[in-house]
Amino acid sequence: MTKPLPNHVPTSVDLITLNKLKAQYESASQSHVFTFYDTLSQEEQSKFIQQLQDIDVHRVNRIYQNAINAASSCKEQEEISPLPQESCATIINNPTDESKWRQIGLKAISENKVAVLLMAGGQGTRLGSNLPKGMYDIKLPSGLTLFQYQAGRIKKLAKLAKEAFENEKEVRIRWYVMTSGPTRLETERYFEEKKFFGLRKEDVVFFEQGVLPALSEDGKILLSSTSSVAVAPDGNGGLYAALRRPLSPHSTTTILSDLRTHNVEYVHVYGVDNCLVRVADPVFIGYCISRNSSIGAKVVRKHLPTESVGVLAKKGETFTVVEYSEISKEKSESKQPDGSLSFWAGNIVNHFYTTTFLESIQQLENKMCFHIARKKIPTVDLKSGGNIIPTQPNGMKLELFVFDVFPFTKNLSVLEVDRKEEFSPLKNSPGSMIDSPETSRKDLLSQQKRWLEKIGVEIKHDFEIEILPDCSYSGEGLEWVKDKKFEKTCVLLEKKIVDPKELSSYGY
Repeated sequence: MTKPLPNHVPTSVDLITLNKLKAQYESASQSHVFTFYDTLSQEEQSKFIQQLQDIDVHRVNRIYQNAINAASSCKEQEEISPLPQESCATIINNPTDESKWRQIGLKAISENKVAVLLMAGGQGTRLGSNLPKGMYDIKLPSGLTLFQYQAGRIKKLAKLAKEAFENEKEVRIRWYVMTSGPTRLETERYFEEKKFFGLRKEDVVFFEQGVLPALSEDGKILLSSTSSVAVAPDGNGGLYAALRRPLSPHSTTTILSDLRTHNVEYVHVYGVDNCLVRVADPVFIGYCISRNSSIGAKVVRKHLPTESVGVLAKKGETFTVVEYSEISKEKSESKQPDGSLSFWAGNIVNHFYTTTFLESIQQLENKMCFHIARKKIPTVDLKSGGNIIPTQPNGMKLELFVFDVFPFTKNLSVLEVDRKEEFSPLKNSPGSMIDSPETSRKDLLSQQKRWLEKIGVEIKHDFEIEILPDCSYSGEGLEWVKDKKFEKTCVLLEKKIVDPKELSSYGY
């Protein structure tokens, strides 16, 4: 009988690649990942090698060691203090500064110096949907999704900036959309189907959030099967490393190089799940530019000490976001002379960066500490190859948060905004009392009702009047409806009053 050939006889190139990779993992004391390599089929070997090549194993070791050192140090015991007054400003009841900052921001936008970066890696699992969260329909009269609203605001803002400075050249705001592995294809397909919501296709750039291997308590990479490494998303702070990765296997272009190619100086970063987000907000951008800031953060005022939201504060001599669970009851309830909370600045994950600062983060990574989340991670017994389904945490996933760069800046600028105007997160399942599809819908329509009432429009019988972004970005330009009568629920589109059922004829 002829002896069967092995599943895979590597070519000389394969052997060179394989031996180089084995040496790399050996030098990092992670060679156990190859335990079952010789038993795999050719296809499995090929995929496994590709996965291992995509992992910077020495970086993984460094991240693990930094995280362990930080967890065992007394850093968390450093004194927490409220934000210094000189780092903060507000737009609430401050029309003079708000107008000044808006003009500064609009000018930067008109000069094509501003881009936006959307963190859109999450799925709507808690909402009962497996679609990317940006595709979620909160049941507005228009039926528009979060992605559609944000795209509309970008398009409208570019138009406002062009008009404000009578710009002859076209104003373009690049939109960098960070997806995750599970949401990438669905997100791109949706943008294609919707023809990029009227934006230029070339101005929308997709890239992917990174992953890190799951590790044992002693820092060893865990296998999810004999032919794959167990991985998990590296947190929303993984966007910083993602900015440096090539956009495709055969390209040298990265998000950072793309920013420089297009002469972008300022970047607005935000999360997908806030229906009230003012994308590329010229007021926020102008505020940060006026203070010559390298990084800025929007916050909303925390009214109750028990509210489950992180707060911007000082820890020792550095800025940080302190989770509500890290603040003692005494500190969380402490008051300022005016009776407001001392730790008041609620974090809403809405940030400003200069491109120069984003480029500097790679040099800071050695000092940044990933957070340890101990989990029950299905893995493989290295002796038998059998599956292990743990009943207790057996390893860790490492995450970086987007605000973990705050300690590395001396000039963080904090802007307080009105919660009811700018923050309504979508996090909880339908029917929940807070942060649900129902509260998002209510908050958005209530805001738009206030815009109309401000110019004297009277709305009776609880009719719902939805104002699409191409009609108004933040309440401006609505005088044309001042004398109109609303006798049913409708949608304002540009300078038209449209029945929601007829929106499809306008390209929606």
